[in-house]
Amino acid sequence: MKFLEHSSLLRVKAFLDHLDVGDYIVSGELEAYSCKLAGLDKKLSKSLDTELGSSPEMSKSPVGPLVESSSRKTLIYLILTLNQIYPDYDFSQLRAHHFRKEPGLATAEEAIDSHLLEVSRKWESAPNRGEASFLDTLWKSLDEAVELPGCDVYTYKSDGDTDPFGEKGNIWAFNYFFYNKKQKKIAYFSCRAISRTVAHEDSKTSSGRYASYASAADNSDDGDSRYGMAGAMDV
Repeated sequence: MKFLEHSSLLRVKAFLDHLDVGDYIVSGELEAYSCKLAGLDKKLSKSLDTELGSSPEMSKSPVGPLVESSSRKTLIYLILTLNQIYPDYDFSQLRAHHFRKEPGLATAEEAIDSHLLEVSRKWESAPNRGEASFLDTLWKSLDEAVELPGCDVYTYKSDGDTDPFGEKGNIWAFNYFFYNKKQKKIAYFSCRAISRTVAHEDSKTSSGRYASYASAADNSDDGDSRYGMAGAMDV
């Protein structure tokens, strides 16, 4: 998978870098990839394709019948994307039933928009935010990256134990893949709401996952650092 650099996606991702919205901390991931494979990804893809060829889900699955090469490729791209985003975890054992295909883009939009109301309010009060709302900026950025009308939308069904969505302190979480088969591109967007208590407890150790957030909050003189990198970027 080849990482696709889009400045608009980077701005949104930076804003969602341990954003304090009051009752909890929001941590987001937003990246786009080309489905061109090389190196270890190509090797893993071949291995997965062989295994999936004998899957009991051959005739029907959320990504389509696995008897078809295109369906197996879709599943492999979803797995490889998760491996890219979360290198501390291994998703190579996932199979088609671990994912769900959404009825359409509108379903994902509604779910994402409803979860990010507090984030939108923070965006409005952030410095150098520009004229567009947070949600307009988010959806425009995704559309520029993968052309959303041409995408199938999938979500990973977390088991709560072997992935980041089951980590201590998570209040809610969502994740969506926007896969444009024609363009061979995929965008991934996820957010987790993390308990402030857990975030601050974790930050007390130098290696804590949320140490960067707490350090910025504790050392801030003017409060702008609560927006992560966004305070220094034209968002």
